[in-house]
Amino acid sequence: MKKSDKADNGGGRGKSEIKREKVQTWIPKIVKKRVCTTFVEDASSNGVLCQCGHVRNVHNVLEPRDSGDGGGAAEWDSSQHTTECTTDAFGELEFAGAARRHSYFLRLSCDTQPEIIYNLMTTYWALPSPNLVVSVVGGEGCENIATWLREVLRNGLVRAAQSTGAWILTGGIWEGVARCVGEAVRDHDAAAPALSKNKVIAVGLAPWGVVHNRQQLVNAQGSFPARYYVQNTSHDTCCLDNNCQAFLLVDDGSTGRRGGETAFRANLEDYISHQRTGIWGSGSIEIPVLCMLISGDARMLERVDTSLKRSTPWLVLSGTGPAADFISELLLSLACSSVSQTCPSTMCEIAEYLSDIRELVRDKVNRYFQGEDDLEKLVDCALSIYQNRELITVFHGQQEGLYDFDTVLLKALVRASKRLSSDASQYTQELKLAVAWNRVDIAKAELFAGNIQWTYEDLDDSMTDALINDKPQFVRLFCENGLNIVDYLTYERLESLYRSFSDSTVVYTLLREHLSDRLSLSASLASLNADKAGRTAAPWPASAQELSLFEVSCVLWDLLGDVCQPFYYEVLGLDPESSLRNALRQVIKLLQGKCAYRDKHCQSPWAALFIWAVLQNRSEMAIYFWEMAGESVLSALGGCKLLREISQLESETESKVAVKELAQKFEDLAHDVFGECYQSSERRSFNLLIRKSPRWPGTTCLQMATAADARHFFSHDGVQALLSQIWWGSMDRSTHVWKLVSCFFVPPLIYTDLIAFRKDEEDAGGAEVRHVETDNRDANDATVLPLEDMIHNDGHAEEVRALTEEVKASSASKMRRPFIVSQWRKFWFAPVTSFLGNVLMYFLFLVLFAYVLLVDFKSPSQGGPSKLEFLLYFWVFTLACEEFRQSFFMPNNLLLQRLKTYIQDKWNKCDLTAIVIFICALCCRMFPWSFKFGRALMAVDYIVFTMRLIHIFAVHKQLGPKIIIVGKMMKDIFFFLFFLAVWLVAYGVANQALLYSYDPRPDWIFRRVLHKPYMHIYGLLPMEEVDDELFQEINCTDNRTLIQAGAEPCMNTYANWLVILLQTVYLLVTNILLINLLIAMFSYTFNKVQDHSDTYWKFQRYSLIVEYHSRPCLAPPFIIISHLNVFIKRYIRRIPSEKRKHFVLELQGVKASRLNMWEAIQKEDLLSAQNKRQRESDTERLKRTSIKVDSMLKRMAENRDHDRRLQLLETEMEFCCNALSWMMEAMSQSNLIATDRTPPILRDLSPS
Repeated sequence: MKKSDKADNGGGRGKSEIKREKVQTWIPKIVKKRVCTTFVEDASSNGVLCQCGHVRNVHNVLEPRDSGDGGGAAEWDSSQHTTECTTDAFGELEFAGAARRHSYFLRLSCDTQPEIIYNLMTTYWALPSPNLVVSVVGGEGCENIATWLREVLRNGLVRAAQSTGAWILTGGIWEGVARCVGEAVRDHDAAAPALSKNKVIAVGLAPWGVVHNRQQLVNAQGSFPARYYVQNTSHDTCCLDNNCQAFLLVDDGSTGRRGGETAFRANLEDYISHQRTGIWGSGSIEIPVLCMLISGDARMLERVDTSLKRSTPWLVLSGTGPAADFISELLLSLACSSVSQTCPSTMCEIAEYLSDIRELVRDKVNRYFQGEDDLEKLVDCALSIYQNRELITVFHGQQEGLYDFDTVLLKALVRASKRLSSDASQYTQELKLAVAWNRVDIAKAELFAGNIQWTYEDLDDSMTDALINDKPQFVRLFCENGLNIVDYLTYERLESLYRSFSDSTVVYTLLREHLSDRLSLSASLASLNADKAGRTAAPWPASAQELSLFEVSCVLWDLLGDVCQPFYYEVLGLDPESSLRNALRQVIKLLQGKCAYRDKHCQSPWAALFIWAVLQNRSEMAIYFWEMAGESVLSALGGCKLLREISQLESETESKVAVKELAQKFEDLAHDVFGECYQSSERRSFNLLIRKSPRWPGTTCLQMATAADARHFFSHDGVQALLSQIWWGSMDRSTHVWKLVSCFFVPPLIYTDLIAFRKDEEDAGGAEVRHVETDNRDANDATVLPLEDMIHNDGHAEEVRALTEEVKASSASKMRRPFIVSQWRKFWFAPVTSFLGNVLMYFLFLVLFAYVLLVDFKSPSQGGPSKLEFLLYFWVFTLACEEFRQSFFMPNNLLLQRLKTYIQDKWNKCDLTAIVIFICALCCRMFPWSFKFGRALMAVDYIVFTMRLIHIFAVHKQLGPKIIIVGKMMKDIFFFLFFLAVWLVAYGVANQALLYSYDPRPDWIFRRVLHKPYMHIYGLLPMEEVDDELFQEINCTDNRTLIQAGAEPCMNTYANWLVILLQTVYLLVTNILLINLLIAMFSYTFNKVQDHSDTYWKFQRYSLIVEYHSRPCLAPPFIIISHLNVFIKRYIRRIPSEKRKHFVLELQGVKASRLNMWEAIQKEDLLSAQNKRQRESDTERLKRTSIKVDSMLKRMAENRDHDRRLQLLETEMEFCCNALSWMMEAMSQSNLIATDRTPPILRDLSPS
């Protein structure tokens, strides 16, 4: 579907300009900044500065008040001493000298609602919605960052963020830990592949008053982009970090003061933690938010306490700085003290216990935060933090490995979720997080290792999340570990899956169109009923939540056409033959009540999910559903058809290419699976091609392949073998054409051995009943079982008995048919016989037409029409009857669909044109005044009838590909004629104007402007009409009155040299440039089509075989007899056609299930072979080697950690042993006698 809002030139640029205009419009209206309006003197500045950091002159909004003149303001407060006004810094940010994409920035008030900012980032800034938010807190001003901490940020945090699709919230300034995070993001982006699906999103939250060179960002109308200059230094600065994708510059009205963004940052974290993951918030869990504490000062304790009270989990990196080390030691020491002491029982003991705990905390606060004024406040914060210790996870970076940092994040969030929901299972919550992060490796290693018994209820929500958010690996994992897809997929859930379509897809647009049609009809019916009852109709909502299976069925009908019957009509209780209007009325009535169908389980869940995935162009998921669905060949061709129809509606080039690639992949899969089937059993593969499908209602593989334009599939030898078998009917395929022609003229030769016939199908059917082939996956040989064993083994005695009776009945009918009639039918009912008969009679028709037109075409005054001409009229009448039969009596449900199918064929258009011209010519030739015009129409019509021979010769193996090449070259000619017309008109008009000053005769203008220049190309150059020296003396005049009366005008010789020059240039361009261009285009087309001409011809051959297979056996004009016979048999006696079974085979019961099972076995064999080849490829070997190397490096790192721990343990053990030895020696000598041995000394515990 072409988008109307996209410009023809620069569609992407127009879209970005529209988005920019929206941002420029609404941001100044909603987002504010803060300006200090009250001067509060800073005592350390001698009255020059306010406590906000600005000078006195800036405070000009309100009357200034300082701390000494009774204003009551001893300490500056942003909420009291500032006011909000329109923001003046927003837009895009370009870092000078940095060759990278633009970042987004916004100056906002510290009191801004986080909902506005989050919507801005995800909608207008187009940042992908996060599956996780990691807020890196602390570390400001830290210049010396430990090496292990850098590795945690680089190999732990950033890699985990990439694998989970997370946002990283940093300080956004080029200093401390925020700088290390930015460098890690930069290094990851440089090493990540260009087509990596998940990009690391770093969002900087910095105080506006601290940012260096912030005035470069100020522009009241917005900057697109603002050019920002960064200081060229290797030291930490307060410049913005160019590795962030977005900057939120929080303004509290101060300058040079840190901490103004803390409150807004906490509010933003809390708001995001209440949003859901996935597309449009369709995930099963809320977005996990994790704060990671690195270092930090005393003020950080209040920040941690505030977030913990909002149930935000924290990951504390022990060993990084004061606040992180304090919290780590606090949790450890208080936990140890609570374990070592007995539980107090009396009030005095409880008070004493709490006093001891508070004293312990006070000592630790004094030790870590020396010189802090409000000591008791810090103690209270520490005790409050300890009360929420379940939300805190301590990571010891020097002792724990760095390779599983993403698992550490997962465990921290799961630990927090257990506290928040005590009734939820730990494993279920961990699974939801793994699904949200798309970490199937964690799920396999931690959750599906075999030690957890999963139930359907545990996997239900996660399965829906994985489907909607395109996580096929989890879908495969759930289906392999306890989820029953039949119980899972109800029609109500299928409708919810279709409602989750992204609004940027073509299929979503189609669904909304059909939904609007239904709702508009519902509104009109409701208003009509309300008018009758005297009420006012309520408005109908036009929401995607109103989507039903009927809209899905309509979209599939739009894409598939009449190749299938409508989907889901049986579920909705609709008649497939009913019109769309009646179906809409029934659906409206059905949806107004209780929809019982929504609680039913889907009959073909894998096929329904396959179609759902194909419509969204989800490659990996669609292929998995195809592997699980039955009817592999037909499903692959159906997916190919849907995707190619969608590609024609796509307007985006990249999307169109991706859809076409997936369509070609499904066509290749259909080709490969059928090739495997054909190698296994030729007979069964033929049944597979013509078997009528219940999952794709009423269609076959051949019909779907034709609709999908699957030329590669048709080129398979098995498909061509079936077509050849149908083409020759009961005759042997090696029969020579001259034998058939001989039987045409001497019919008794049919009963001789001149024509070889194949064995009867009834005999083959009897053999099938007597012996059953048991599929052998290791060989193509069949194991023959007696009929009794088959009945005993399979338990299908009734089906076998019915099959036996059917074969006996067919054999009896065959025995009742005489040999003469049987041989006659076998010969004349074959499509090849019908084709040859039509060819011979068509040549005779052209001979008759030519003879009448040249010799026996008499006018009414001469006694015309003649007898031969009446015979010609009757002949054309029989041709018209055949075209009428093809258009109105084909096996399609709707009349309009039949006409549409008929008109789509270009040769049917040719036949229709020829018949219409013939009728017009016939009407004209009956009257003397229009006889000549009728004769001219007859001559033109003869050309059209003769062109029909091209289609007849398309069946020939050598001529067919050449005809295709000629058809392709005709398109090249049209492009050539366009270029030629430009030069021809330009030269013709200039030549006429230079040679003749005045000549108003239209016929001569046409000759001289168009005809003569065109004939110049072929060498017709009358120089006496161009060169003035060769002009011939003729009677001419320059009198305009005489020229208008018909006199010949004289040539103008004024600029004759220019005429000759123009002719030279014209011939140079046309005869050399354009003609060679045409030859080059022909050569390119020939080479391109010649390589695939055989494929094109095989595909075209199918339509010709179908046409002559459906035609009556007699050719025009004798075809009228066949038409009468068919009309009596089909519409009076109601006898079904036997020839229809050649292209449509209906299988039910055991035969259908056996064919499906056999096809599934061949598909599994093919997939196994493909997987084996893929595993043995060099790419997979390198990948496995890389995984092994990473595993070895991980184990080596773990071994180093173990060695370091063992060294520590050995040192401590040695100390303990020495101490025990000293104590034993002292005690052995009694306490009155001093020992001669000195006490042991503790050595340095640090590892060497």
